[in-house]
Amino acid sequence: MLPVKSHLLPTVSRFFDDDWNSLFNWNARNFSNESSTLPAVNIRETKDDYIVEMAAPGMSKDDFEIELKNNALMIKSELSSKHEDDEDQYARREFSYSSFVRSFNLNSRVVDDAKIEASYNNGVLKLVLPKKEEAKEKAPRLIKIS
Repeated sequence: MLPVKSHLLPTVSRFFDDDWNSLFNWNARNFSNESSTLPAVNIRETKDDYIVEMAAPGMSKDDFEIELKNNALMIKSELSSKHEDDEDQYARREFSYSSFVRSFNLNSRVVDDAKIEASYNNGVLKLVLPKKEEAKEKAPRLIKIS
């Protein structure tokens, strides 16, 4: 049997690197503490915006800190809770700490950072990153030949 080379994987990889990494740069600044996982993120593109959705169930909008500095968009959360229960002269204590940071480098030529909006609903943090007018796809026009 002859080995079969697949050209699909490099194409998909090149698409992801060229198209998405030029807008959002996933890098080593994304982390969570040892007892939790990094929240999953979906990014989709519309005609006018990029939509970033982060799965964060069980949280509230006050649990997040979103900061934009030098084209770096950082989404942070740090939660701590303490439960105590005294029963039959025994004390039970459980400490729980959860934190994460997701960071994306935005392309300032594409995203209008002054108009970024965020909302939290049903366990999903949603950020709308509007495109600058010059970055939006223009309708095709015919050029008359003289």
